Amino acid sequence: MQLDNLSHLAVFASVARHGSFRKAAAELALSASAVSYAVRTLEDRLGVGLFNRTTRSVALTEAGKHLLERLQPALGGVNLALEEMNLFRASPSGTLRINSSRDAAVMVIGPLIQRYLAAYPDITLEVVSDDGMVDIVERGFDLGIRYEEHVPEDMIAVPVWPAQRFVVVGAPEYFARHGVPQHPDDLAHHNCVRYRFPRGNFYKWELAKGDVKLEVDVPGRLSVGDSELALRATLDGVVITFLPEYRLLPHIEAGRLVRVLEDWCPLNTALMMYYPRQRRMSSALRAFVDMARLPAI
Repeated sequence: MQLDNLSHLAVFASVARHGSFRKAAAELALSASAVSYAVRTLEDRLGVGLFNRTTRSVALTEAGKHLLERLQPALGGVNLALEEMNLFRASPSGTLRINSSRDAAVMVIGPLIQRYLAAYPDITLEVVSDDGMVDIVERGFDLGIRYEEHVPEDMIAVPVWPAQRFVVVGAPEYFARHGVPQHPDDLAHHNCVRYRFPRGNFYKWELAKGDVKLEVDVPGRLSVGDSELALRATLDGVVITFLPEYRLLPHIEAGRLVRVLEDWCPLNTALMMYYPRQRRMSSALRAFVDMARLPAI
């Protein structure tokens, strides 16, 4: 295969993966016009259209879907061959793309950035943090970091932070106006933050006491996909919320927030980093996993 064909196929695969010429250009460090030219040249050479383009979206045609399906194993083999060249290098190299929750970014990734980049000067680190659930394979990430219950079952998962306690809190002025819930059933009469996942469903607050475990679909006038907004509204006395205790301790100790339903908030969830089971680990990924994993007890 001619070299320009291979490069154009790689550009095509990136556009298909992102569903966007602009995002593919950013990933490949090319201009948008160069990406568009590569795809157009490939389409002209093949004599078929690979994408249906509108001002709002980019979608694969049937021919494009067929080409991508046949192409992915071959490109994977090329990438693996290039990655194996790192075995001949003195240190790992490449780009490591991580998607994490905001909690994980603060707790796990932030403290490691200086040490990781200093130890591996040939690695570029890209971190995207948000509280929505992301398919890391579909979005082209090497690694995800989420609370244990949100890790897909088909992934290899490695603990990076001990089990956390989530707690229900509110501002003193909120409870002065609305009363203090004594049982999870009482949450039905309170203005609670509702956390919405990207697919549209709401997170149910997970409470437990002894052998009794509840998933409470709380009511509330505020729905968010960002825990920072939830915390801000809680501090302002607008709502009550359910967040990791470590993030709330400074506000609790200062009297700005008060814990409630404490006997329904056990220690129950750990942060895990995860990556595809079937994919060979890149040197950059292996280096990060080795650095971030919790030591064996």
